[in-house]
Amino acid sequence: MFSIATLWIPFTLTAALGQVARNAMQRQLTGPLGTWGATNIRFLFGFPFSILFFVVVLAVSGDHLPVPTAAFWPWLLLGALTQIIGTGMMLVAMNDRSFVVTTAYLKTEAIQTAIFGFVFLGDHLTLLKVVAILIATAGVVIAALRPGAEKGFTDLKPTLIGLGAAASFALSAVGFRGAVIVVPGVSFVTAASYTLVFGLFVQTLVLTVYLLVRAPDVLKKILSLWKPSMLAGFMGAFASQFWFLSFALTAAANVRTLALIEVLFAQGVAYYSFKQPLSARELSGIVLIVIGVALLVAA
Repeated sequence: MFSIATLWIPFTLTAALGQVARNAMQRQLTGPLGTWGATNIRFLFGFPFSILFFVVVLAVSGDHLPVPTAAFWPWLLLGALTQIIGTGMMLVAMNDRSFVVTTAYLKTEAIQTAIFGFVFLGDHLTLLKVVAILIATAGVVIAALRPGAEKGFTDLKPTLIGLGAAASFALSAVGFRGAVIVVPGVSFVTAASYTLVFGLFVQTLVLTVYLLVRAPDVLKKILSLWKPSMLAGFMGAFASQFWFLSFALTAAANVRTLALIEVLFAQGVAYYSFKQPLSARELSGIVLIVIGVALLVAA
C-alpha cells in the first residue's frame, strides 16, 4: 500500500497522534511544574527512550554506529535550539492578550518551512503542493481565529511574536531534516534515530541548565513526579521518532503541512468528549484543511 517514498504519510500521522497524547500529558503537569518544567519533561525523560529506540534500530537493521560529517552538527544545533526559542516565544504569546491573533500568525509555520527548506536544503515543491500548503494553512488560521480577533492584526507585537515563533519552528524542522539527511552510510531509520538522540541530548542539557540556574526547585519537583513524567517523556520521544523518520523521507514542508491534521484531532476531541459544537467558521476552516491535506497527499 505504501512505498518507502510514501511512508512519510503514515509516519507523520502517527507522530501527530503521539504529539496530541504527549501534549495532554504535559498539560496535566504544567500546574505543579510550571510551563518550562513541563516542557523539559519531553526532553529529560524522552532522552533515555531515544537511546533505547536507537539501540533497537541498530540491532534490527544491522547498521554500524554512524560517524556523522562536520555538516551534521550545525544542522542539529539549528534544529534543537530554534525549537526551544520557538517554544519560548509561544509561551510569551500565551500570556499576551493578543494570544488568538498571535496563534493565527504561528500557523504560518508550514509556509515558512517551505521557504526555508527551498533556500537552505533545495527542497523542491511542485506548484500543486505549494497550493495545498497555502489552502491548508488558510484553513488552520480560519479555524483558530475568534470573533473580534481581527482587531489585533493591526498591532505589531502579536505579529512579531507569531511570525517569529513560526519562523523558529520552521527552522527547527529544516534543521532536523538537514541533520538527518547528512548522516552517511546507514539506513534512513538509523539516521533519524541517531539524530533524535543527539537532538534530545542538546535540548535536555540546555533546559536543565536553565532550570538549575533559574528555578532549581522545579528540577526537584520534576524528579518527584517521575512516574507521570516518564510516560509523557516516552510519548514525546515516540512522536519525535516518527517526525524524524518523516523528515528523512520528504521535504519538511510536506511533513509540517500534513501535521496540520492535528487540528482535526483536537476538534474531534472537543466535539465528542466535551460536546463543544463547531461554528460555521470552524467548519469552513476544517474543510479547507481537509482539501489542502488531500491535495498534498495526492500530489
